[in-house]
Amino acid sequence: MLKRPLWKQMTWGAALLVAASQAQAACGSVSVASMNWQSAEVLAQIDKFVLEEGYGCDVEVVPGDTMPTMTSMTEKGQPDVAPEMWINSIREPIDKAVAEGRLHYAAQSLKDGGVEGWWIPDYIAKANPQIKTIDDALKHPELFPAPEDKTKGAIHNCPSGWNCQLTTGNAFKAWGAADKGFLLVDTGSAAGLDGSIAKAYERKQGWLGYYWAPTSILGKYPMKKLDAGVKHDAAAWSACNGKADCADPKKNDWARAEVFTIVTDSFKKRGGDAFKYLSTRGWGNATVNELLAWMTDNQATGEDGAVHFLKNYPQVWKSWVSADVAAKIEKAL
Repeated sequence: MLKRPLWKQMTWGAALLVAASQAQAACGSVSVASMNWQSAEVLAQIDKFVLEEGYGCDVEVVPGDTMPTMTSMTEKGQPDVAPEMWINSIREPIDKAVAEGRLHYAAQSLKDGGVEGWWIPDYIAKANPQIKTIDDALKHPELFPAPEDKTKGAIHNCPSGWNCQLTTGNAFKAWGAADKGFLLVDTGSAAGLDGSIAKAYERKQGWLGYYWAPTSILGKYPMKKLDAGVKHDAAAWSACNGKADCADPKKNDWARAEVFTIVTDSFKKRGGDAFKYLSTRGWGNATVNELLAWMTDNQATGEDGAVHFLKNYPQVWKSWVSADVAAKIEKAL
């Protein structure tokens, strides 16, 4: 008597196991770019853990930076994934590559975008609820005393040599801060800027100046971003606010940076459920700030940060994956 074909002899349960195994095998090898800043480094390691443990991928994390990675992905199809691509400065070439079908947008990895502007400590904001905008803050130089001249208010500038030093100086002129009793304080370096915030917090003193998110400092020292009171004017920003020789800058809000996960066409076509994950996965500045603060305080690597996040923020990451994938990740942890 002829035996039944093998596929007919299999139980449904066995068939499902085979199908799941084949789906995992289809994911195959995936290269993920780890950019040279902290938030991108930890996100690359989170993706590595989730893709390997949840979807059966074989992940290689490779060094990256914005322009070289985008160029390599467009021209060589490698790496497969850039988890955290800040696209404002490279929108034109990325959109061109997307239009040509070489690259694809996946999730908005930073849901509320990268933000920059002028900030004050939370305790100052809570004690002075009338201060909501930059103009409001500039009415009170006494709340933000300058380190070298307590009769003046201080606006802390961006580190020397950074582009934001120019934009902060132009904002100082645009808002007429000098005429309102303020000095522009040179912080010298990133460490100097961070140190000025830490010192203010330790003494519960006023602080006003430039900063950005996501960063570990804002995770450790909660700050409130002031409303510029005007919208961002990209043309005026390019023509004047972002220039060193801008003679008469006008009030202009900082642009909110859009931050996306970018994948190659090859990965989108073969990625299956792994691509669906990368098209869903995204988090907010508050979560990232907290995680980066923990990493800085503990001198943690990206791998350490990924495990800490997956163990302590299930309310965030479980919304990115199905229940069965979440169970695999928790088992691996």
